[in-house]
Formats: sequence, structure tokens, C-alpha cells
Amino acid sequence: MSGLKRLTLRALPFADAASEGLPLAQLLRLSLFQVSVGMASVMLLGTLNRVMIVELSVPAMIVAIMIALPVLIAPFRALLGFRSDTHKSAIGWKRVPYIWFGSLWQFGGLAVMPFALLVLSGDVVHTIPFAGEVLAALAFLMTGLGLHMTQTAGLALASDRATDETRPRVVALLYVMFLVGMGVSAVIIGGLLTEFTSLKLIRVVQGAAVVGVVLNLIALWKQESVRPMSADERAAPRPKFSDAWTDFMDGGQAGRLLVCVFVGTMAFNMQDVLLEPYGGEILGLSVSATTMLTALWAVGALLGFALAGARLAKGSNPYRLAGGGILAGVWAFSLVIFAAPMASNALFYAGALMIGFGGGLFAVATLTAAMTMPATGKAGRGLALGAWGAAQASAAGLAIAMGGTLRDWISTVATSGAWGTALDTPATGYSFVYHTEIGLLFVTLIVLGPLVRRSGPPTPMDINRRPLGLADFPT
Repeated sequence: MSGLKRLTLRALPFADAASEGLPLAQLLRLSLFQVSVGMASVMLLGTLNRVMIVELSVPAMIVAIMIALPVLIAPFRALLGFRSDTHKSAIGWKRVPYIWFGSLWQFGGLAVMPFALLVLSGDVVHTIPFAGEVLAALAFLMTGLGLHMTQTAGLALASDRATDETRPRVVALLYVMFLVGMGVSAVIIGGLLTEFTSLKLIRVVQGAAVVGVVLNLIALWKQESVRPMSADERAAPRPKFSDAWTDFMDGGQAGRLLVCVFVGTMAFNMQDVLLEPYGGEILGLSVSATTMLTALWAVGALLGFALAGARLAKGSNPYRLAGGGILAGVWAFSLVIFAAPMASNALFYAGALMIGFGGGLFAVATLTAAMTMPATGKAGRGLALGAWGAAQASAAGLAIAMGGTLRDWISTVATSGAWGTALDTPATGYSFVYHTEIGLLFVTLIVLGPLVRRSGPPTPMDINRRPLGLADFPT
């Protein structure tokens, strides 16, 4: 049996992410909340985006505003995490109520969304001004609130139950399950909506709402230990968020880590809406060829997760790994820039792969740093994870908007001939954005430097030297 156990730990992916307090079966079940979040993200950012513009003929500006609305909830993730840290209930639950009510918000938003979109598109006759816009905005806000609440509390619960040794693997597993949720749901939803009808849209979106609630219910079932609270404990005043935030920031590294996450996420995400148009407009790639970019990005991200999981499990410093992801990003955007003058599709594809690798490595490393911050004083792990999520999501939304705006503005000026014939090309706008991202990556390195210096020697003193097995890889 001991030999079989050792073989399982080496051959089964994520088998050694389990611990006595969080067995593998419970860990895999808990990770289903990330599948639900991934599915909701696909609905908001992919499926409904295309359906509103193409099938429902909703103006692109209104679509962009609707998609940006959930990002407005992101800054409140720190508050949501803090509330889950300090929640009081008679049975002693802290994280489960927030996962459950987040699931309900997510369900409610997706349940009413198809009807709101039909009103917005003009297919439903009504006399109330701006009824479609208001209903769609509420649906997107409800879904975004549920998504952020569920993910913040779920990550905090996983961090509470994991040990210091297994926490890096738990982070990698949760990230992979998020990608799995996005990938699988994108394929299923896309197949169901191949022949679009309004009735089919209602069925698919509301079906996704039901599946999300079911997945989250399975995920949170008996995951949090129950410690009944006395009436005096429940009546005691709740700590103030301002005091907990001050305590969190007084740690010295917390504020700098959040700035690093914000700037680094902006650097990796400004290209989010530009890579495929760049490949089609500048390199002349077909639609089928540019669709490979998403797959390459996902492969690169999984490789980044694999490296992060393997190195962190061996005791590597998360801040140094984040620096490695930033340097990979510098190489990635350089390859993308040189792909245009050299007319090289290979450089372009290699750059897309490395963007995913660098971004994945940076995200897992900084999330691990947030999860491993000491849960002492007034600031708990929920606050730290919520602050990380707020910085990451807010920066991603801002970066996407800035990337598209900068590209349009610079391209308009360059193609007008104001900067001379050398820059009178559509590639100038794209290149400006990619150069800006490289600059932001160097700024991120500057912010990260003091964290690396304070975090110990380059080589960890206590390293697990077991052979590298399949359990070190996220998929």
C-alpha cells in the first residue's frame, strides 16, 4: 500500500496538493467553484459579447459598456474578503455564506440576462425609455458581483484549509480548473448556439445559471468546519474594515505587492483585444489562423502554471518567480513587435505563446504570495486575497480599454502623415501599445525589486529534492 501511495503521488496530477486537512477528493470538489466562475466569465466576455453585436445588432459601444460593468465590482473584492474573514454566525461559518450568496447573485444575473438582452435589442415592444439598457446593466452587475464574491470567498476557504507546504499546488490546481471551466463551457455553449434563436439563447443562458448554482453547491458542501459561536461572540462588535486595511498595509510588503500586481496585470493585458486584429490586419492571417492564438496563449499559461507549481513546491521564492514571468513577457512582446517588419508568422505565434507563459507565471506567483501572507492581526487571508483579486481584475479591465484606445489614437495620427512616411502604417498603433507594455513590465520589475531583496536568498535553504513527476504539472 505504501508503494501504491508513492506511485499515486508521483503519477497523478495534483495528488500531492492534498493534505490531511484537505484530502484530494474534497480539494477537487472544492475547485468546482472555479469551473462555475470560468463558465460565467465565458458568458460575459465571449458568448454574450458576440451575440449582442452580431445576432441582436446591439451597438458596439453599449456592448463595451455592459461588459465593463462587472469590472466596477472588482475593487470591492477586498471588502468582500474582509467580511468573510469576520463573518459571524450561530453555527460558525465564515466562507460558505459568501460562496452561497455569491452563487445566488450569479444565478439571478444570468437568469434575467437573456430577457434583458431581448428588450435591449428591440425585439420586444415596450414604452419604457431605456428599459433594455437598465435591465441589461443590472443583469451584468448582478453576475459580476456573484462572480467576484464566489471566487474571493472560495480562494480564501482553500487557503484556510491548505497547509503551507501544499498551498502552492492548491493555487495551481484552482487556476487550472478556472481554465478548464472556461474551455469546456466555451465549447459547449458555442455548439448549442450554432443555430441561433432567441428561445435557444434563453435556454442556454438560464441553463448556465442553473449549472453554476449546482456546481457551487457541490463545491461548498461540508467544506468548512463548524464551530458554533456563543451569543456574546456574535454580539461583539465587528472589526472595522479601515483598521484591518491599515493593519494589512502596515505589513510593508502588502502595498507594494498590490502595486506590482496592478502594473504587471496592465502590462500583460493591454494586448488582449489587439493580438488577433494585429495578426489579421498586419500579418494577413486568416480567421482560422488567428483563432490559434487563444490556444497558444492557453498552452503558454499552462506551462507557466506547471513551472510555478513545480518550483514553488520545491521552496522557490514566489517573488523571484514573478520576476521570471515579467522577463518572459518582455521577450514575448519583443517577438510580437519584430513579427511585423520581418513578416514572420513564427515569431508572432512564439510571442503569443510566451505572453501566456509569462502572464501565467506572474499571476500564480503573485497569488501564492498573497495566499501565504500571515493571517495575523486584524487582516485575514480573505482580505489579502480580495485585495489581490481587486488589483488584478481592475487592472485587466483598465488595460483592455486603454489598449484599444491607444491603438486607435496612435493609428489615426500616424496614418494621417503627421509623423512622416516611416510611421505612416497601420502597424504603428499596435507597435506603440506593445512598446508601452514592455515599459510597464520594466516598471513592474522596479516595484518588485524590494520585495525580492526582503524575501531571502536566491536559493531556498530547505528544498524538497524528490524527482520531478507528473504531479508537478497542472494538466
